Amino acid sequence: MRKLTLALGSSLILATPLAQADMLGLGASVGYWDTDVSGKVSTGSDSVDVHDQLRLKDDGNTDASIYFEHPVPLLPNVRLAYTLIQQSGNGTLTSDYGSVAIGNVYSELDLEQLDLTLYYEILDNWVNLDLGLTVRDFSGELLVTQTGSSPQQTKADAVLPLGYIAARFDLPLTGVAVGAEGNFIAFDGDSIRDFNVYGQYSISLLQLRAGYRQIAVDYEDRSDVFDVKIDGPFFSAGVTF
Repeated sequence: MRKLTLALGSSLILATPLAQADMLGLGASVGYWDTDVSGKVSTGSDSVDVHDQLRLKDDGNTDASIYFEHPVPLLPNVRLAYTLIQQSGNGTLTSDYGSVAIGNVYSELDLEQLDLTLYYEILDNWVNLDLGLTVRDFSGELLVTQTGSSPQQTKADAVLPLGYIAARFDLPLTGVAVGAEGNFIAFDGDSIRDFNVYGQYSISLLQLRAGYRQIAVDYEDRSDVFDVKIDGPFFSAGVTF
């Protein structure tokens, strides 16, 4: 497995003036993501198009997050986030894929990621800006099954450092905001890009978001390669204290 190196230096974050929260803050959210998937997965010299050949469709994707913010200088705030993407479909191989021959197949794609993000508030008023570092435990698995042959499994597992940035613009006295969040890394031909844009409405402790999210993964784990893009609209509901 090739190791990826963080593109965003932590020295840049530490050199930036930090805005501290005035009090302790805690929040959590859960969401639903309606996704399409495209791209290719490869094992050895064989590759398969997950959309055109496997006809993968959304099985229902979920994500959840929790964050903790504090007023202690120099110590970063903490955010945990979990995303599970599940796709399945009946398709037709137009070329052999590993142990599976040309013909009709049933396939399942699972992508799972657990993020630990340490971040600082650079701005904290009606314009909010956070910068930090995410450590992502990423795993991907594609299982292609055909009657009369052994299933072909393609897997990738990694723990990766990614740069983190989040910005939000609040419209004062309305509870309405727009924002964007992103994680990113690229090194030696491998890359992961994960971003979302959203509109938000807050009332009392409740926070509602709707927007668009995209994850693009191009990662090689030995002879297995995932080069896929997952994107679509999402909705989430959360509480803040």
